[in-house]
Amino acid sequence: MQLDRLTVHLRQRTSWEAMELGTALVRRNATAIWRPWLLATWPAWFALHLLGWWAGAVWLAGLAMWWLKPAFDRIPLYVISRGVFGDTPGTWQTLRGHIGWGWGSVFAYLLWRRFGPARSLFLPVDLLEGGSAQQRRRRRRTLGGAVYGQMLLLTTVFLHFELVLTLACVAAVALFVPAEYLSRTLRTAWALLGAVPVWMAILLDAIAWIAVTVLEPFYVGAGFGMYLNRRTELEAWDVELTFRKLRKRLTAAATPFALLLALSWMPWQPASAQTGANEAGGHVETGRPSPRRGGTEAAARRAAAGEAKQERTLREVFGADWRDPAPFRDAAEQTFEHDPLLSAKRKVVTWEERNPDKENRKKRNWNIPGMDAIAGLFAFLGKWGLWLLLGMALVVVLVLARHWLPWMRGSGKRAKKSEGPVRVETLASPEKLPDDIVDEARRLWAAGKPRHALALLYRASVATMAVRAQVILPPGATEAQCLRASRRMPEAEDRDLFARMVRIWEYAAYAWQLPDAATFDRLVDELRQRYAWGRA
Repeated sequence: MQLDRLTVHLRQRTSWEAMELGTALVRRNATAIWRPWLLATWPAWFALHLLGWWAGAVWLAGLAMWWLKPAFDRIPLYVISRGVFGDTPGTWQTLRGHIGWGWGSVFAYLLWRRFGPARSLFLPVDLLEGGSAQQRRRRRRTLGGAVYGQMLLLTTVFLHFELVLTLACVAAVALFVPAEYLSRTLRTAWALLGAVPVWMAILLDAIAWIAVTVLEPFYVGAGFGMYLNRRTELEAWDVELTFRKLRKRLTAAATPFALLLALSWMPWQPASAQTGANEAGGHVETGRPSPRRGGTEAAARRAAAGEAKQERTLREVFGADWRDPAPFRDAAEQTFEHDPLLSAKRKVVTWEERNPDKENRKKRNWNIPGMDAIAGLFAFLGKWGLWLLLGMALVVVLVLARHWLPWMRGSGKRAKKSEGPVRVETLASPEKLPDDIVDEARRLWAAGKPRHALALLYRASVATMAVRAQVILPPGATEAQCLRASRRMPEAEDRDLFARMVRIWEYAAYAWQLPDAATFDRLVDELRQRYAWGRA
């Protein structure tokens, strides 16, 4: 790790600050992230949905795109892992790196680690650090052990954000529907949920992937920020950077200091040489002071001033009797005794008897009769209980084998067929209602086709209801949908009569409970009178 090239300020952060650091890195490299993301993900989305449309299973395409998210997560990780060192890659460089980078580790995230909540934290370990499988396993355990709960919460929050963004995009469609058509549009959308057409499934998958496109790079960035923070905590990156900066400062100041030191020694060297020469030759000048004598006196004065200053400092700290080592020793002992950072002592609380030396103290006898047998029973159950349950389950399976074994082999006896009569009757539905609905219904009833007659009355009632309620029913509308639509008819008598018609038709169509002739005649007369049926 080239820590000197980092463009972020490393320090020990809380987990939430570390996640915010990762999202800030994503925002700083937004163009370099989303441009290759769109170029890589949307062609794959179109190809998978075209294949799913051809195979007749569009839902598999949406599931495949969601499952491949760890493979696409390499794109934002590739960008921010290099951008944090000031080397932001270009679009095509990122795409080339995405094609051939770390597939051996990604396969694990597409299989047994797909549902891992700490996926965004562990991806940098496998893709950036490398190493053997055992080393990566230890690294994942070390980095994620202390923050696994925070990563679980992060994954849950982003999952809910994706869901909210998807539902918001779907709900935004209603903003473009005029108010007078809103209720009808909502009813049609609700009816389409029972059988979702292909175009709607593709549209929903596109909206869901838009939400993933917006949020997934931030999820990867938050995990990368947590990764940087954990390595800073465990490997003291911030301390290492501080020492490196200090070394640079000292190195920069070493040259002037060495020059100053050399200059300070230069005046003394000739004087020493001259003094040595004079001593050797026996010649002493008397007219002026000797350089060595003057330098020695100046050094003595400086040493005396330093000793005086040191003496004043010691007297201020340790008092008048600073030469006595006893006060200093007492202060050091007191510091070691009371400072928790320097003291090796710790306080341990234990329970002891209040009166341990009391004579003739009565001891309680806890040996209750039968307690040993109960304790032995619980010990036996605790040791062999699971094996006993497993043995009992095996016995039950073997006893009931004659019931489930033939069924597992596919040779079980089939259930006996019902002896009741099977009624098969085809109700022909004409494309156009007859001119006289009542006469045609009576003719069918008299010809022994009561269900045909009731079917004709029901169809005519639905048509009349749609006109009076001013609704458009979808093709194949059920009885329940027709009843809900009939509530819009302005008159209560019309709604009650239609509900009774639907009830009689349901009993006849699904339960074979036909009304008697008198009930049928009354129903026909009420329909003719109320709905104004007659000869056209």
